[in-house]
Amino acid sequence: MSTPVVILCGGQGTRFREQTERKPKPMIEIGGRPILWHIMSFYAGYGHKDFVLCLGYMGDVIRRYFLDFAALSSDFTIDLGEPGKITYHQPGARDWRVTCVETGAEAMTGARLARVAPYIQSDDFMLTYGDGLSDVDVPRLLAFHRAHGKVATVTGVRPQSRFGELAVEGDAVTTFSEKPSVSQGYINGGFFAFKRSMLEYVEDRDACTLEREPLERVARDGELMVYKHDGYWQCMDTYRDLVRLEHDWAHGAPWRPR
Repeated sequence: MSTPVVILCGGQGTRFREQTERKPKPMIEIGGRPILWHIMSFYAGYGHKDFVLCLGYMGDVIRRYFLDFAALSSDFTIDLGEPGKITYHQPGARDWRVTCVETGAEAMTGARLARVAPYIQSDDFMLTYGDGLSDVDVPRLLAFHRAHGKVATVTGVRPQSRFGELAVEGDAVTTFSEKPSVSQGYINGGFFAFKRSMLEYVEDRDACTLEREPLERVARDGELMVYKHDGYWQCMDTYRDLVRLEHDWAHGAPWRPR
């Protein structure tokens, strides 16, 4: 059964100002497709095709993309003698259900989640950011989430370090590893799984930030678990990250479901 996926798409992407003056960050392209398309294709590959998009900054660009999705992603034939008669050909077709919700230009992540609550009716739902890709095993993530019975699951990841790592004994370097994955601890990689009761922890006010008081309170209540993922994960916070994602797309796209 498809579990709905909430995607946070409303941020201003200030580190990509040259691109985000024309389009929102989730519409920045990797291999000729918006990163949002890659994220949705990733979930759809596991059978999760019901999406709720939390729009904000330049949300109209995302709305237009999906309103014109068939024409932008499919071959088609248009009969100019019969206005409105368009035949779309199958290769670009997607059986996705996409709900676009305006959640405010200045809203933080918790407020955005609170404002899409009316569109979440299932017992469980997933949530992720509109600027990161991974090869996390979604079925295992959901199975883990449902097995422990807590309110929230966050995927913990070990991102690649930007710097070389040295193992030292005295003044001697015993190992040298150029830009390894972080070896100690996990960070929030997104790719959350929530029970619907998570909606009780967020508030409909712009300043409500999911990663602060709501998740901190969930953790204090003993209702937050981590799904540890040691595989591929890459965010798109900087231009360097975008170049890395372009490289990874050209070399097999690790985020494609196997």
